Amino acid sequence: MIRSFLEPAPNLDGKAILVTGGTGSFGKAFVRTVLQRSKPSRLIIFSRDELKQYEMNQELGNQEYPCLRYFIGDVRDQARLEMAMAGVDYVVHAAALKHVPIAEYNPFECIQTNIIGAENVVRAALNKGVKRIVALSTDKAANPINLYGASKLASDKIFIAANNISGSSGARFSVVRYGNVMGSRGSVLPFFRKLVANKVDRIPITHPDMTRFWITLEQGVNMVLSSFDLMKGGEIFVPKIPSMKVVDLANAVAPGIPHEIVGIRPGEKLHEVMVTGDDARMTIDLGDRYAILPTFRFWGGGIDASADSRRVPDGFSYSSEINDEWLDETGFQRMVAGAGV
Repeated sequence: MIRSFLEPAPNLDGKAILVTGGTGSFGKAFVRTVLQRSKPSRLIIFSRDELKQYEMNQELGNQEYPCLRYFIGDVRDQARLEMAMAGVDYVVHAAALKHVPIAEYNPFECIQTNIIGAENVVRAALNKGVKRIVALSTDKAANPINLYGASKLASDKIFIAANNISGSSGARFSVVRYGNVMGSRGSVLPFFRKLVANKVDRIPITHPDMTRFWITLEQGVNMVLSSFDLMKGGEIFVPKIPSMKVVDLANAVAPGIPHEIVGIRPGEKLHEVMVTGDDARMTIDLGDRYAILPTFRFWGGGIDASADSRRVPDGFSYSSEINDEWLDETGFQRMVAGAGV
């Protein structure tokens, strides 16, 4: 089942919105979607790469969208974040160092961006009176075994705990956690396609039993947009998305090409989990997604998971190898075509 994740849809007309990591795969898709559906007063792309900003400006056309603003800056720099957030209503935090082996090899840099950067975003948002902040997370943040996952778990904790500081009338912070994004930079799909184009005689497979969750960029953007209206503060929203075995993905992208088992990379999991068994005690089922509710109810508002009839069963976990929804080769090709990647 291909879900849209766009209910409810927020009205962003007249709003000022900032997205960190705005020139990344998600950021560009988010900006395009907002421009197509709404008329924001300002839409600020905050990132540290001037070339990517220049190229994005050329692609979108600044004259066609006078609401666009391009801020050179790094989430490591709180002062620059505060300057960019002046008068902003909504923030989407998408900036991160995301490559697992690179994070393992460069731990200081990973921590500076993913953890200290998250703290800087929270501080800047609180200081500038931003109303709602949604941070992007990853399946690797649940029961992490690599530094990237551990740093994103710390980031998640920072954003959830920020509701303690904001209080009953302040900013609201929530998190959206999802799996591998189909066609994004660094994902296995463009990697396999490049190998096919280079006419390799083997497709490298890390492990024959490996599974992953899959989501499209459009679904990821919709999850974030709809979470602005759903959030009460402190939730981790997890979409219901399909799983797929990596060997089936390879067969779909490179039919007829033999596989070579190369072993699991440093810090890589065999399967991914987005809701752990321990999280299940605080998790409710919202139909198209799960919501992991905060342990502390902060200002006394929000939902009490223990008393909610939508709470998932004891012992529940949402893991890629025991998912109810699976993609076969045909389903994957259909999803790829629908996503336009």
